[in-house]
Amino acid sequence: MLQNKAHLDDTPVTPPTVAPTASGLSLPPLQDKFGRTFDYVRIAITDRCNLRCTYCMPEEGVEFGHKDTIITTAETLRIIAVLAKIGIKKVRFTGGEPTIRKDLPQLIAGAAATPGIKGVHLTTNGLLLHRMAKDLLAAGLTGINISLDSMDADRFMRITRRPGVETVLNNIQLALDAGYPRVKVNVVLMRGFNEDELEKFTCYTKDHAVTVRFIEFMPFDADQIWGTGDHFASAETIVNKIKSLYPNIGPAPGTRTEHHIFKVPGWAGKIAVIPAFTRSLCGNCSRIRVTADGSIRNCLYSDEQYNLRQIMRAGGSDDDMIALFRKAFAEKAIDGYESKKLSDAKGILDTTQQHRGSMTQIGG
Repeated sequence: MLQNKAHLDDTPVTPPTVAPTASGLSLPPLQDKFGRTFDYVRIAITDRCNLRCTYCMPEEGVEFGHKDTIITTAETLRIIAVLAKIGIKKVRFTGGEPTIRKDLPQLIAGAAATPGIKGVHLTTNGLLLHRMAKDLLAAGLTGINISLDSMDADRFMRITRRPGVETVLNNIQLALDAGYPRVKVNVVLMRGFNEDELEKFTCYTKDHAVTVRFIEFMPFDADQIWGTGDHFASAETIVNKIKSLYPNIGPAPGTRTEHHIFKVPGWAGKIAVIPAFTRSLCGNCSRIRVTADGSIRNCLYSDEQYNLRQIMRAGGSDDDMIALFRKAFAEKAIDGYESKKLSDAKGILDTTQQHRGSMTQIGG
C-alpha cells in the first residue's frame, strides 16, 4: 500500500485533456484526486450464473436481484454513451454470466457503434459460447476472456459444482477458430485446489494463441472458503514458479491489469499473473464498475455505492449521470486496502446499501 501511495504522490498529475463527443462538445475526462484517468468500464448485465463456483457463491446461490432492478438494454447503452462523453474507450460486459442474456449481441453491437468506444470485450465461463460466438463476433466483440480453473473433469465439477469442462475447452478453440482478435483464459489459482495444474495451463500456450492469466484468489466467495484454510497463492509465488519452470521466459506486452506478463520463446500464446488481492496494480487503476442493478462502484474492495439506476428512472439528464460518476471517483481511495478500511469503518451506510459478498453480485 505504501508503495502504491508513494507512486501516486510522486507522479505529476497531467492536466486533463478533453474528450470529443458526438455532439461536438468537449468534456474533461473522468479523473480522481490522485490524477488517475478512467477510460475503461466493466458493466455487469446480470447477477445470475449457471455455475456455483466455490470461490464465488454457495451451491444454493445468493439473493439475486429482482428483474425490475436489473438495468435494461436501453439503460445499459445509455450508460455507455454517457461514459463515452467523458473519455471511456473500453467496455467489458460481465456478470454473473453474461451469455445468459439473449440480447447480448444487441448490447455488443450497440456498444461497438457508440462514438468514442474503441473496444468491446466479454468475460464468460464459456459454457454457452457456442450458441452465439459467431453472432458476438459479427456484432463487434473485440476480445473475450473465458474463465477456466481446471482442465480435469472431476476437479472442474468440484470447483464449479457443475459439469462442462470439455464444453469450455471446445469453446476456447471455437473462439480461436472463429478469429477473435484476443482470447484469454482466466484461472483463479488456489492452494489445495488447482495449484498443481499451473504447468498444464502454461503449457497450453505452447500451441494456442491465448493469454493464460493466473488471478489471485479474492475474498468474494459469500463467506465460503476464504476463511476455512490457506487457499491463497500470491502473485509473487506464482511468478516464481513460472520462472522456475521456464528459465528462458521473457517479458511480453499486455494490458495494465496484466501486472506480470511473459512469453516462452517460440510459443504461440502468453502467460500473465494478476495480483487481484495483493493490489499492487492500484496505482494504474483505470476502471469503472457498474453493477447489474445499476450502482457505480469506484473500487472492487469498497462497499460504497452510487445509485445510477435511480437517476435514470427518475428522468435524470446525462449531465446528472456524469455528475454522479464524477462524485464517485472524486471519493475513490488511493488503493484497495484503503477502500476496504473506509468501508469497514462506515459499515452499511443506509437501508438502500446492499452488502455484496459474492462476485456475482459485484460484477466480475
